[in-house]
Amino acid sequence: MSDTSFVRLEMLPGREPPANKTGVMRWLQENLFSSWLNSVLTILSAGLIIYSLNFLLSWAISPTWNATSLANCREILHDIGRNGHFTGACWGVIRERWIQILFGFYPSELYWRPILTLMLLFVALSRILFADKVPHQLIWLTAVYPFLMPWLLWGGSIWVPVSVATGLTAGFYTYVLVSRNSSSFAALLATIAVALFWVIWAGGQFADALSSLVLIELEPVASRKFGGMMLSVTIGVVAIGFSLPIGIVLALGRQSNLLIVKALCTGFIEFIRGVPLITLLFVASTLLNIFMPPGTEFDIIMRVIIMVTLFASAYMAETIRGGLAALPRGQYEGADSLGLTYWQSRRLIIMPQALKISIPGIVSTFINLFKDTTLVSVIGLLDPLGLSTAIRADADWNGIVWELYGFIALLFFIACFSMSRYSMYLERRLQTGLK
Repeated sequence: MSDTSFVRLEMLPGREPPANKTGVMRWLQENLFSSWLNSVLTILSAGLIIYSLNFLLSWAISPTWNATSLANCREILHDIGRNGHFTGACWGVIRERWIQILFGFYPSELYWRPILTLMLLFVALSRILFADKVPHQLIWLTAVYPFLMPWLLWGGSIWVPVSVATGLTAGFYTYVLVSRNSSSFAALLATIAVALFWVIWAGGQFADALSSLVLIELEPVASRKFGGMMLSVTIGVVAIGFSLPIGIVLALGRQSNLLIVKALCTGFIEFIRGVPLITLLFVASTLLNIFMPPGTEFDIIMRVIIMVTLFASAYMAETIRGGLAALPRGQYEGADSLGLTYWQSRRLIIMPQALKISIPGIVSTFINLFKDTTLVSVIGLLDPLGLSTAIRADADWNGIVWELYGFIALLFFIACFSMSRYSMYLERRLQTGLK
């Protein structure tokens, strides 16, 4: 037996893997044709997709953009040899009514106000959504925007939102000053007293006094002129903005050791979750004014926003409570061991982790809330779906359905998909998970 051995002195250059082990062919083999069943399903699915796309594209690609009525659309389609109900879309209705779908019956000469409001919304949110990429000075616009938005949309004297901001500032400093020298409960009572005093008496007189000195106002616009996507965005943004902090308070209240606080929060959450949103909208439309002083004119959109916010807050509270329950007990014990007060531990340790865990649920609640704004049509407000019904009542466009619903669905999809993508970005940035 020979004891000669071979030792390689030079390394051979690397070879490319076989063509059927990499690239598109490998991906197709692993994901679409890995077995005979997957192959059959892939072929059937591809056939169904091709058939659907062929039908959809042949319908959507239609030279009816400049049509002035449904009859005109059919004439155009007839001239090119298409006859029947689904031989081509009638896009003329979108060209003629897209502004109405966006702005409702808002005065056309004042379109700059909702457009400016939307632009300022993105700028104000940028400081919250992309805090590490925008200047921190924008936080001032974020703080001012809740008072600037209603003034731009509804118009009137600027001193009304200034009066509201002044009242909130007075309430905040009252709480801070009283809490330094007394208990938190006494500070809360003092804050409520200041708020009631401002709302019932001082706030209105303060605004009137400033208006008599310097009158700065925009042309008022009635709520009945609001409609379309502007109405949905207004209700959705305000309800989303307020439902998150209210939901946090309700979630903490439900976990409280104080029996009355826990009972009130639990009762509120369970009651709201047990009532359909449509019922609450009818309450906002008809019954809420009964509890107001005689002669009080409470804006219908404001009533709807209040009810939608309360509805979303109950679901938000349960979502956040799930995040609080998912935290290990050691996080609570660690916060207590540092000697932090209840609010310090919740603000610095507990809530940041609970909110990070709850991001998917929170965004899901936001998306559901935004889509539920279409339910306001049942109480007479013309959201995009309500406007589509009004447009189809026009003799020129009577019978058009898919074009209007498709356009509205596209607008909602863009908004909801944007929120979904941002939540995924936020999860990646925060590395959501208990790592």
